[in-house]
Amino acid sequence: MTLAIIGGVLWILGIIALLTGALPADDAIAVADRVWPILLFVVAVTIVAELASKAGLFDVVAARLAKLARGRTALLWVLVVALATVATAFLSLDTTAVLLTPVVVSMAVARKLDPLPFAFVTVVLANTASLVLPVSNLTNLLASEALGGGHDPVAFLALLGPSALIAIAVSVVVLTVVFLRRLPKTYPDADSPRVSDTLLLRVSGVVTLALLPLLVVGLEPWIPAVGAAVVLIAAFAWRAPRALGIRLVPWSLLVFAGGLFLAVGALEALGIGQVTTVLAGTGDDLVSLWQLAGVGALVANGINNLPAYLALESVAGSPVRLAALLIGVNAGPIVTPWASLATLLWHDRLVAAGVEVRWSRFVLLGAVIAPLILLLGVLPLVR
Repeated sequence: MTLAIIGGVLWILGIIALLTGALPADDAIAVADRVWPILLFVVAVTIVAELASKAGLFDVVAARLAKLARGRTALLWVLVVALATVATAFLSLDTTAVLLTPVVVSMAVARKLDPLPFAFVTVVLANTASLVLPVSNLTNLLASEALGGGHDPVAFLALLGPSALIAIAVSVVVLTVVFLRRLPKTYPDADSPRVSDTLLLRVSGVVTLALLPLLVVGLEPWIPAVGAAVVLIAAFAWRAPRALGIRLVPWSLLVFAGGLFLAVGALEALGIGQVTTVLAGTGDDLVSLWQLAGVGALVANGINNLPAYLALESVAGSPVRLAALLIGVNAGPIVTPWASLATLLWHDRLVAAGVEVRWSRFVLLGAVIAPLILLLGVLPLVR
């Protein structure tokens, strides 16, 4: 609700700018033409993930991983890391934060393990592993569109792949050092999760598995995502119509993102680029890239990563500078709770699951991981 209210205010400010001429109509149309496929993808992939979760897909996958580990906590830790990374890379950071968090918490509790370390794995990797593919983060979709690559995952990986690998490695190393030694070396087995409709589970599994490669073959991401959503909606309409509803659509995020795009477009028309150029610099050398990534991370932790990216995108300029900005606004926003929407959603799910987490612990952990990623992750960008 808070997100929707903020978005509503941004819409009002954007409309005022449009009516007063501060935002030219042509610029507003250009913004709309740019963002509609991105927002459509967000809606479609959210529906796919939500329905797959309702079918029990994530619960079953987590339970299978726990059995695969055969009671060895270290191996389970590695498998959860892999699951969180893959979920973030292909289904976006919000999916990991919202849907995977309660699953890994439930899995840990059922096996008498402290759920908090596994919960921290999901939230940290939801942010830092969102550098992998264009579809991993809304900011990536914006950047890949700005690069003119048509959301080409190969080109995106060529640019950011080494940095993404560093971000994931740093996250995993720090999380492992901090948490794994506090967990018992083994855990008892637990019952498999109950599945109310095995057919829906199978359909959800097939659709999700089919969607993953389709998101990285060069198609506009909204095309396979919408197709997958339509198939799952049809399956649920047949087998479990009560699971369908308007709440499947992330309305608050849509209102917020739409209003934000419009408001930032107005600020750009008013000349905000002159201010951001002074802050972010202009060069492609290592120090300049560190400066841009650092400013991106600071602004993201000060307000939020999406407005941080939108405010600084116009002064990024070159591909390597856009990549440095993404490192700052994707992997950097893990210090303050509000820096990433995924973090706030993660906390809400923990509260709903009855797991208490102190924000001071989150801030301290992020204050260690984020600077290391910024320092090391930018290095592969220097040519």
